[in-house]
Amino acid sequence: MKQEEDKFTGLPENAFRELKAGEVYNPLMSPSKNYPEVNFWSVTWGIAMAILFSAAAAYLGLKVGQVFEAAIPIAIIAVGVSGAAKRKNALGENVIIQSIGACSGVIVAGAIFTLPALYILQVKYPEMTVSFMQVFISSLLGGVLGILFLIPFRKYFVSDMHGKYPFPEATATTQVLVSGEKSGSQAKPLLMAGMIGGLYDFIVATFGWWNENFTTRVCGAGEMLAEKAKLVFKVNTGAAVLGLGYIVGLKYASIICAGSLAVWWIIIPGMSAIWGDSVLNAWNPEITSTVGMMSPEEIFKYYAKSIGIGGIAMAGVIGIIRSWGIIKSAVGLAAKEMGGKGNVEKNIVRTQRDLSMKIIAIGSILTLILIVLFFYFDIMQGNIVHTLVAIALVAGISFLFTTVAANAIAIVGTNPVSGMTLMTLILASVVMVAVGLKGPSGMVAALVMGGVVCTALSMAGGFITDLKIGYWLGSTPAKQETWKFLGTIVSAATVGGVMIILNKTYGFTSGALAAPQANAMAAVIEPLMSGVGAPWLLYGIGAILAIVLTFFKIPALAFALGMFIPLELNVPLVVGGAVNWYVTSRSKDTALNTERGEKGTLLASGFIAGGALMGVVSAAMRFGGINLVNEAWLNNTWSEVLALGAYALLILYFIKASMKVK
Repeated sequence: MKQEEDKFTGLPENAFRELKAGEVYNPLMSPSKNYPEVNFWSVTWGIAMAILFSAAAAYLGLKVGQVFEAAIPIAIIAVGVSGAAKRKNALGENVIIQSIGACSGVIVAGAIFTLPALYILQVKYPEMTVSFMQVFISSLLGGVLGILFLIPFRKYFVSDMHGKYPFPEATATTQVLVSGEKSGSQAKPLLMAGMIGGLYDFIVATFGWWNENFTTRVCGAGEMLAEKAKLVFKVNTGAAVLGLGYIVGLKYASIICAGSLAVWWIIIPGMSAIWGDSVLNAWNPEITSTVGMMSPEEIFKYYAKSIGIGGIAMAGVIGIIRSWGIIKSAVGLAAKEMGGKGNVEKNIVRTQRDLSMKIIAIGSILTLILIVLFFYFDIMQGNIVHTLVAIALVAGISFLFTTVAANAIAIVGTNPVSGMTLMTLILASVVMVAVGLKGPSGMVAALVMGGVVCTALSMAGGFITDLKIGYWLGSTPAKQETWKFLGTIVSAATVGGVMIILNKTYGFTSGALAAPQANAMAAVIEPLMSGVGAPWLLYGIGAILAIVLTFFKIPALAFALGMFIPLELNVPLVVGGAVNWYVTSRSKDTALNTERGEKGTLLASGFIAGGALMGVVSAAMRFGGINLVNEAWLNNTWSEVLALGAYALLILYFIKASMKVK
């Protein structure tokens, strides 16, 4: 037993790089041994985390439109409680706690981006009925579908592509879990960075001592550039986003930021110059201003963002075509096992053991049957044609875009699920109107379909993080996959209850809860169900751009993500990536550069973990009515200047601490 404990001293040297020919990655927990993983302790704590963080994430997501990544704070708590209880060899247990609990963030993201729109539209259309069961069942079945559809791709993403994707969130969470198994050299810098990053982000979120973002609007010339030329520059000065950029690395961060700059510095000013006197509202009657009268942010929201959505969708299609061999082999293996002809490997190592393809195939079929019954009896009012069309759309989009969600998480740690869901809603609305379903009942149908797809894709993206963590540490994939279903049930039930409580307490149309994504979905779907079109031209431009980028061997998904995610969140990725490049290239000693790079990864993980955990604390304070932010100060341009100064000091600490190695 003591021998096993001594092995948990840090991740192997080849954990984050591509493997050489013939080289094998050996996780911390030996594949040839068994460790405590699933037991009363890990399952109970996992359920508790799923309930707690589902409630917290639902509130925060509906309040500001951002769902924090629950995996990291859950990992911190798991490490803390196992340490307090003095549990030995708790690494496997902590992975299960994190895996079950992390269902909270992904189920919440899937639900709150779409389903609150039901309540929003109900105000205008009282005949629309919204129930707890609609929210619960759509979230549950979508989550289960996401798990089942992702499992066949686990080996490809976590093992075959080892070292090729940065997996930023999985990296940070893994470092947290490893630090809990020792009190050595790696735990101390992680803890210190977590405290500094957490305190830094907590000060901003809770007290507002300086602004969260710096923009070129701080001076008169910058304001004039924004209004006249529609040119603006923004950077989020948070510690967590800086750490994320370090782990993403300069290559991918530069491509993402290039996509963002193409939108903000070329497309937005170009649209204003070409269509400045026009009101472009063919697909959205609520747009009443000319393009020239809009701010750069409004042009991004109403027009340019759609180009990013088109790019993401086409990048996804290209990815599907490229991974068709994997999809085909997974389906073929399932068919063989269903027919009893599969050669099941009895002696496969523990760390590569998935749920059998037979279970996945049967589970997928049963889940789709349940969705059909749910649609037929509760949503489509007994119309079999509408039901069959709906299930074909939901199953097809969920399956095909599972790899897109996983790919996005592997690259940048951000799942463009709201963009893919918006595309799903538009497609679903157009198709359902074509088969005769429109009006309020059509709105309910399209939103519930979107809710199932959104949750499936959100789960697929989040679950690949859990499986990568398990791969690095040496967990049993089949156990992670099995108990993920329990976390999904608990999280879906919690989200459904919290959503009803928040709607009754605040109301999604009162302004107390912004629910920005759901309001956007409602705004898009209402005219579509009334026969108005969609911005197909903008989607088409994005799609063509993705094809051109692919032709020139530029990662189209990363570029399109940059076009969709706001500028202020993309620029810090390059800053973090530049810090990574700087600290790993200062010496002629390759070993020293590698050591500095690993120290930087620990610090970046601490920034992400601290920022995420303090984000939860700050949200809880807001929920309890404690708001200590001085809004008048934040509206003062000097708060942005101060933010830049604080950010510079944070970067300086990051560089100095990364380069200080023994």
